[in-house]
Amino acid sequence: MRFSVCPGQGEPGDFDLGDIVCEGEKGTVVSAGHVPDQGMMIHLSVALLLHQLGPLLSGKRRTLSYTGIGSSFRLDFRRDGKGFVSVASKGAPVGRARAEGLARAVLRAAEEFTEEGLAHLPADSGAWSDCLAAVREFRVAVEA
Repeated sequence: MRFSVCPGQGEPGDFDLGDIVCEGEKGTVVSAGHVPDQGMMIHLSVALLLHQLGPLLSGKRRTLSYTGIGSSFRLDFRRDGKGFVSVASKGAPVGRARAEGLARAVLRAAEEFTEEGLAHLPADSGAWSDCLAAVREFRVAVEA
């Protein structure tokens, strides 16, 4: 997983558009480069993904259809009874991983994204605060 802010949007702000890249052994899906554009409000979308993935990765949910905020980009997650999570987009498989491995990969991508964002968003940004809180909460769940 990788998260990024789209360049050329002027002053950084809470509703900056950005993209997600999801790679697996069966392929790669990217929100960028589509018509219509599938970029999303990236700071809020990363927070939403982390919040929604938590119950799936802990086994409380079996499926998740995630859609980026303000976007039609969608990832479908399905957890099997053996602790593996399959990821698909538009019905096409992307990959399959143990829940713990997927959690670590998403956490690493979210941490890298928030570290890069420190230099861009103002300290009083609500979206930035939500994203940081979601990363902290997700980290606690992954490390538990």
